[in-house]
Amino acid sequence: MSDLPKCPKCGSAYTYEDRGMFVCPECAHEWSKEGIAEAADEGLVVKDAHGSLLQDGDSVTVIKDLKVKGSSSVVKVGTKVKNIRLVEGDHNIDCKIDGIGPMKLKSEFVKKA
Repeated sequence: MSDLPKCPKCGSAYTYEDRGMFVCPECAHEWSKEGIAEAADEGLVVKDAHGSLLQDGDSVTVIKDLKVKGSSSVVKVGTKVKNIRLVEGDHNIDCKIDGIGPMKLKSEFVKKA
């Protein structure tokens, strides 16, 4: 078993080292050894569409109409979401939207309120 880190983007265990950089063959993500130390110090870092850091308990505003998968509902532009929770993964915001219910959002479609 290798002691190389898993890919921070997709979680793949099939990473390899190339000229001081770690590379993921599945998603083509590259990161440095220093990036691992910084990520370990900072914990989970999530930024909104404008680059502002998000934290648990923040309020955000949706910046694009979002279709709800498996439903005919749409989350409209300008919908304010309160008390978000940050989680690992592709959809890194866990929240509850009034009128729709619990939902996961991508941070690239929200801005800090």
